Amino acid sequence: MDSEGTFDARGTRSGPVPPPHPGAPPTSVPRPANPPDVPRVPALPGHAPTTRPTVVDWLRTPRPPAGPGVWRLNHRPRPDEEPDLVPGRQLLSGALIAFLCGWLFWSLLWNNYLEGWWIFIDDWWTLPMEWPVPDAWTDPLHDQFQVYVALTYLYYGLVVGLISVGMGRVGNWAEVWRRYGVPLWPLFIVLPSVWRDMPRTTTWLAWASSIHYILLVASVVAVVGRIGTWPAVRRRLHGQPEDESAPQSESDPVEWPDLRAAGLVDVAETLTAAARAGSLGDVDYARIRRAWQGVHARPDRLTAFTDAVRRGGPAACAHPSGVRDLPVRKAVHDLATGQVRIGVAVDDPRNPYSRRTTGVALDPGLLGTSLLAVGPSGAGKSVRLVRPVVESLCLLALANRAAVVAVTAYGSGLAPDDAFDLVIAVGRPESTHDLDLYGGSEDPDEAARTLAEALVGDLAATTPGGDSRRAATALAQLIGPYRSVYGRFPAVPELRELLGGSRAALDGLRAALEARGGPAAAQLRELDARERQSARADDIGVLLAERIAFLDRPAFAEFFRTDGGGRQFSLRAVEHPLRVRIDLPERGHAEASRIVARLVLAQFTEAALTRSDRSLFAALVVDDATDTMTADSVRSIQRLRSANAGVVLALRTLEDVPEPLRGPLLGAVGCRMAFAGLAPWDGNRFAETWGTEWVQTRDVTNRQIISDEPLTKALHLMRRLVTGKAATAEAVTVREVERARWSSSDLAHGVPAGHAVLSLTTVRGEHAPPLLVDLRT
Repeated sequence: MDSEGTFDARGTRSGPVPPPHPGAPPTSVPRPANPPDVPRVPALPGHAPTTRPTVVDWLRTPRPPAGPGVWRLNHRPRPDEEPDLVPGRQLLSGALIAFLCGWLFWSLLWNNYLEGWWIFIDDWWTLPMEWPVPDAWTDPLHDQFQVYVALTYLYYGLVVGLISVGMGRVGNWAEVWRRYGVPLWPLFIVLPSVWRDMPRTTTWLAWASSIHYILLVASVVAVVGRIGTWPAVRRRLHGQPEDESAPQSESDPVEWPDLRAAGLVDVAETLTAAARAGSLGDVDYARIRRAWQGVHARPDRLTAFTDAVRRGGPAACAHPSGVRDLPVRKAVHDLATGQVRIGVAVDDPRNPYSRRTTGVALDPGLLGTSLLAVGPSGAGKSVRLVRPVVESLCLLALANRAAVVAVTAYGSGLAPDDAFDLVIAVGRPESTHDLDLYGGSEDPDEAARTLAEALVGDLAATTPGGDSRRAATALAQLIGPYRSVYGRFPAVPELRELLGGSRAALDGLRAALEARGGPAAAQLRELDARERQSARADDIGVLLAERIAFLDRPAFAEFFRTDGGGRQFSLRAVEHPLRVRIDLPERGHAEASRIVARLVLAQFTEAALTRSDRSLFAALVVDDATDTMTADSVRSIQRLRSANAGVVLALRTLEDVPEPLRGPLLGAVGCRMAFAGLAPWDGNRFAETWGTEWVQTRDVTNRQIISDEPLTKALHLMRRLVTGKAATAEAVTVREVERARWSSSDLAHGVPAGHAVLSLTTVRGEHAPPLLVDLRT
């Protein structure tokens, strides 16, 4: 966007940048190796599915407020409590009895059985019609006799209608129609073809045919009236608006009312015309809306915003890459609310009634509390959860609202390469970017802490001291002196030699420190302390050297460089709306992949917590978090809520997490997801985390009736001979008991395939109970 850098991410402008410290990693944000050739006003991508609604319809779709995780687009709220519905058999039997009673009453009236000797008045029910009619009209020879006949039939119809309404209310025919009438009315069309082949020699068939056509006409009129314009006519007669779904111009989002209220009528007209023409997409709307929110925060950006929209139209305030949409979308998104739909809450008694059959969605407000998904291989974690979440975060990044880093195995197909700005394939020669081993830090102590987490974080419980502080100290005692001499941190081969106690490497570093003198005296003391500790039997340096050796392989020779060569990516770039995917070489270098995953997690939490601009939502998605969690990372995940950041972790089983960290990990994340096929011991952890609730139970007790009266005894004996059972009486006890929301057995054996149990918590503290979600819809 040509906006003088007003809306560009920091560090992405093409102007001159001060040269970095010799040997230091580059400070600018890495850009794609082959930036797309984007015209000044890019056209909408031609790959958009035809099933997606137009932007105008999408913007005008209502989004009522709802609870956490509810898909708000066109959501219809449900009552909190389940209505007390009449059972189907009881409803139909009551309706039939009411119909027969009404028919009997009309038959008695028509055949004069309700008059005369017992009511003393003949034709009493026709008196209201005869009072206003002259007696002369009843003569068949009178000129108005036909009018009298017509009035008579109208009156009969009125009486039948009153009887129908009364008996319909008694028999609850309205509920019968709502429950069974509308779905079954097309069956009436099939019946006439059968009846035409039957002989019309019986009277009942003629009556049945007439009743059929009456019901058919009523059904067609009701259905056509419901889907037609009759509701609008009815609302107009009652003084209501004609169409509540079509907002007026003052509240129509297509008209950009907030821009018009601010006096930017020409800007609003430009965007409205683009929306109606179809050149403005949902990503464009979200991106421009985000830029307008930035103008509210910083009014000095107003001029740049208006100039950008006037020049670029829907392409204004573009993403640094110039891309306006993803090449492929597989999930359903609503960028107006930032939601991605992942499934539907099942109509199950274990789900709250207000959440049944409603859509379930995730958004940054939920992911900000972090999400942990546990399920066996093939349960759908990657396809039905991780992939939609990554796709949604990439769309939000294109709207300048988020930054996403996805960590997955090489070749997993999490998302196409075109969906990301950077694809870092660790250990692959075709990778265009390298991963910064020290996370862009210039503080030796900070860099040593994150590197120690990656190297020995999973073994911290077995190391002396029970944590990684000794490992961080040992690393700082080596990389600090090295940086003071060479102006950069040591690369992997050099660090391995120093940790392994190579005399040539240590003597060379000592000589260089002594030659510098002055400020290097403090670093020389650090090096002396490291050499003294290396003489101990329990020196942590031996373990660090063994772990760093997994990265000192020929496949990683061109990676983790610190000499300034290559194009390095640092996790500190999450201040910018970047889309990054890191592919791990799990097949040939499984242990190295686990180290890199822990390194990325440690660097991400450090960068997210220390960034100065937290307006962007920063997300880290780890497709396989096996052996990735450490004590420090669990504590850091808890702190991400206040930093507008979150992580999504997928595990096959909680056994992949150290035993002391399983409970704290479930407590640190706000969203927990248990997939079908969960092991019972993993289900027990989730059941303990989700707790219990009060439920109402009914206990029915049958006791035998014992009577002393001879007649009663004879009746009970006869009943026992006929039914084979003794006469009993039921005693019903209703009480409230405390039970687990989801037991370990239910989670292990009661979750169908393609389903998951999901609990949600927002960053504001709102929470939703565990829901059984169908992820296939």
